[in-house]
Amino acid sequence: MADRKPIVYRQRFEKEAMVHIDALMRTARRMTKSDTDAEDLVQETMLKAYRFFDKFEEGTNCKAWLFKIMTNIFINNYRSKSKAPQSLTFDDIDDSFLFGQLAKNKEMSDPEKEFFSKIFDKDVRKAIDELPEDFRMVVILSFIEGFAYQEIADITDLQIGTVKSRLHRGRKLLQKALFDYARRSGFIKEPLN
Repeated sequence: MADRKPIVYRQRFEKEAMVHIDALMRTARRMTKSDTDAEDLVQETMLKAYRFFDKFEEGTNCKAWLFKIMTNIFINNYRSKSKAPQSLTFDDIDDSFLFGQLAKNKEMSDPEKEFFSKIFDKDVRKAIDELPEDFRMVVILSFIEGFAYQEIADITDLQIGTVKSRLHRGRKLLQKALFDYARRSGFIKEPLN
């Protein structure tokens, strides 16, 4: 069946939506933990976005709109296929453990930003991928995609307080997971005896 949408519609879609395909793919890989499933998720997202692009309000955040579509598809289709949610105890995770260690270096104005900007490699990606799904989603949307709290809330259909809480807990889990890496890599110096 031929596409009957006017050429202007297609051009606008290409200009406003297609430019976000790499960001969608990057996040889809983290959501699904599979290249094949990520490709399917992004394809389904783009098809749905194209189909309903006339509902998109011109001048609003197209990237956030696409991420909301993708998140909804993921929740509806892929989440049910995954294993049961992980249970966690947060009592043993120190709130500022890693970043407190990093802050001892007086040259850093923002230790968290400095840390993530320097070590975003396979260990960090692995630590993010191993976060429980609910925390992983908000961490990816915030740290990797740069969405604000309200945008994340809109994308995930969560209250802004829930987004902040999950992001806070996700940071704590990353801190704990990355402490040994930071020490091995020389970001944290052992005290001299």
